[in-house]
Formats: sequence, C-alpha cells, structure tokens
Amino acid sequence: MPLSDLPPDGVVIVGAGPAGLACAATLLDQGDTFVTVLDAGSGAGGQYWRQPAPPADSSDPGALRPDAMRGLHHDLGTFAELRSRLEAGQAAGRASLLTDHHVWTVVAAEGGHVVHAVDRSGGPGRERAVELRARHLVIATGAHDRSLPFPGWDLPGVLTAGGLQALLKAGDVALGPRVAVGGTGPFLLPVAAGLADRGATVVGVFEANSPTRWLRELRAVAANRTKLAEGAGYAATLLRRRVPVRTRTMIVEAHGRERVEAVTVARLDASGHPRRDTHRRIEVDAVGVGWGFSPQLDLAVTLGCALTADASGTPVVQVDEWQRTSRSGVSAAGEACGVGGAALAVAEGRLAARGIVGASASDAETAGLREEVARLRAFAAAMHRAHPVPAGWADALRSETVVCRCEEVSAGTVRHAIAERGATDARQVKQLTRAGMGWCQGRVCGHAVELLAGGGSGSPAERLVSTPLPLGVLASRKSRAM
Repeated sequence: MPLSDLPPDGVVIVGAGPAGLACAATLLDQGDTFVTVLDAGSGAGGQYWRQPAPPADSSDPGALRPDAMRGLHHDLGTFAELRSRLEAGQAAGRASLLTDHHVWTVVAAEGGHVVHAVDRSGGPGRERAVELRARHLVIATGAHDRSLPFPGWDLPGVLTAGGLQALLKAGDVALGPRVAVGGTGPFLLPVAAGLADRGATVVGVFEANSPTRWLRELRAVAANRTKLAEGAGYAATLLRRRVPVRTRTMIVEAHGRERVEAVTVARLDASGHPRRDTHRRIEVDAVGVGWGFSPQLDLAVTLGCALTADASGTPVVQVDEWQRTSRSGVSAAGEACGVGGAALAVAEGRLAARGIVGASASDAETAGLREEVARLRAFAAAMHRAHPVPAGWADALRSETVVCRCEEVSAGTVRHAIAERGATDARQVKQLTRAGMGWCQGRVCGHAVELLAGGGSGSPAERLVSTPLPLGVLASRKSRAM
C-alpha cells in the first residue's frame, strides 16, 4: 500500500519483534483500526526471530532459506502465527509492514504523534524521508547488547554475544572455527549451542556468576518451569557437543595482532574479582562477550515518558496495567519496559493492544495476560539478581585500554577524570573526555563509564536524533515544507 494511502489516525508500532508483532496481531483481531508496523530490519521478527535477508535471486540454489535456520530459533510456532495474522491484515487492507525503516524521532501533533523515519529499502544514496501520523503510538524497540571493555576487546573477531548470534541467524555464519563465549546470563547458552550446532568448536562458556545464586530465586523458577525446560535443552546441546561451561570465570583479555588469536580467562574470587593465579590462555579465532542488554529508550526519553528502574537498576519505561506510558496516546511493550525475554514481550504486546481497543479489565483473557506478565516479570527480576556484573570486572583494565572506541578514550583518561577532576557520572566524564560523544552516542561505552564512576546504569541520554540519517533526508523534508 502506498504511504500516501495510509490512514492518518491509525496505530503505529515501532518494532516488529515479539512485542510489536503480538500487539499488531491482537489489534487486527480485536479492533478495526489500521495498523502500521515499522522495523529497521529487512523483515519481521526483530533480533529474537531474526531471519535471513531475502535473496537477490530467488532461484539461486545457494541462497539462505529460513527453513534451514530453524534450529537457531526458539518458539518459531508463535512467530509463524503472529506473522500470518499480520499478513492477513495486510491482505485485507488493514495493516502495513514497513521494513528497512529506521525511526529517528517522534514529535507530538494535534490528535496524536508524527513518526519520522528513514526508508533505507532503496539502498545507499537512495534513502528517503517518511512521516507517519499516529493516533496511538506503541514503542516496541527492544534492546541492544551491553558491553564492558577489557584489554583486546577492540580486536577484529571480538564481538558481543548477540553479534555472534546475529551472524548465525542472518547469514548462517559461525565467525570462527574456535570460539569463546563469556559474560553472564542465560543468553550465553543459546549462543554457544547455536555455534556448536553449526560446526564451531566452542572452547568454553565462561559465566562470571555461580549457578548457586539461583537458589535464592526458587519461587520465581518454580512459577516458570518452561524456562527450566528451555535451559535444559541448551545445556543438553552443550553436553552433547562437549562444550565446557566454566562458572565464576570471565574473559579478562583478548590477544592478537591483526585479529584475535587467543583469550585469557580467570576464576573469580568470592567477591567477584579475578584471581591472577588462575589465568589461563586459550587459542581462539572469535570471541563473543555479553553482559546482558540495555533497553532502547531513545524514543521514550525524547517524548518525555516517565522511567523507572528494573531489578538491576537499569532505567526502563514506566507503564500502567495496560502498558500505557505516562504520555497520552503512547504505549510501550517488550524490552523497553525491562529485559525479560520473548514470552514476556509477546504477553505485553497483547496487553498493550487490548488497552488500545478498550478491552474490559475484568474479562478472562485480560486477567490471564496480566497474570502471565506478572509471573514472567518476576522471573526477569530473578534473572537480573542472579546475573549481576561482577564487582571486579574492571580489575583487568590497563591505563591504555580503550573504553570509548568511537572517540578513542582510554581507561586511564576516564579514571583521571573521575579521580582528579571530580566527575561523578557518565555525563560529567563525557564533558571532560568526550567518552560517549561518538557515532554510537554512548550506547557501547556508557554503561561501563557509569560503573567506573561508581554509579549504576544512570539516566539515559536524550537523543533528538536516535539513529544516524543522511543530511539529504533532512534537506528533503525542509524543501517539502517550503
């Protein structure tokens, strides 16, 4: 459907991952409003159900096929159901899916909001500006990997754990024949299992925390037994592939000249500090390290939506019992409201849709969804408590270790700004050192700088432009306005 034909008073959903798809499907089932879903990817699914890009030549026998990637995904049945309901809505003229559309800001307008996006579907040099009016806006923007620096983390071949999985899902690529996976959290297991199933030798999963921390969370675990089954499946794969899982162990350095060639791992003591007498060097060709995820809050912060903190102290969007934010006409669902997995995102997306269509708070489906959301949020909180960043994560940093890769700011420079110049948070460090002022706008280094300054996750920065866009796109908007 041409953009000029889209109704100006529909619901616009930013993000076609589990939360966005669930919200769209429920709106199409239970209401008569027009639904527009935008996503920066080449297809629906988000990061969780990431699919290979459509082949340039559909007859190419070597092209990647989604069916060949099924083993890398969990709960594909839900994805297929939600996508088919969205496709049915498109066929009926009630929905539009706009892929390769990067939303860079949202502004208030009479009767709703205007969503500004860059359409990159035409390729480099052919981007164009897109503006959509929304009677109601749903923020389902997901989250991005959380990184922490260590010596050698800027070598080619060192990625986030999510980066390794994205290469697997989007391109069927295991980055190297010998791979180390480290950090903390259950997400490390499916990454390692996917790599092992694709033929890579996973030299180890190095989990910084002890599984005994989960003994304090038995109530949440008992209420979410399906999570146990899911984890057991990944553990069985690792056992079958003879992948060692080392707990209370972290990657403290990556070594190499042109690219990563080895890593050093160390055991952590009871207080979470790496023990130098346990250093062990392991040859690798690729590394993936993940310390959880940071919610994508750019649009919510720009709109002035109220924030709250999750169990780890991370800022997230504050929502009511219908997933409505503090801003009229704006809802949020999924990881933007707190990182808790795809099942929670789907439930929140459905609940947000029911709130938009004015469903009854007393009907059985609403009650069931609220119970599911509460149960899964309790598990998410338990996960955050069981997998904190260890207290001694920064012990391995050297003065010359780069912390802000965009602006090439070293750990020594950051520590000098804190110890000698009085910086107390990431914002003040940025003002003194430029850490966080580069291309990624602090998305990669911001959490580390905040921790070095002695704080938690800190308040997210307001970014009026939430994604890079060509100046020509802005110029085209101005010329149209004139």
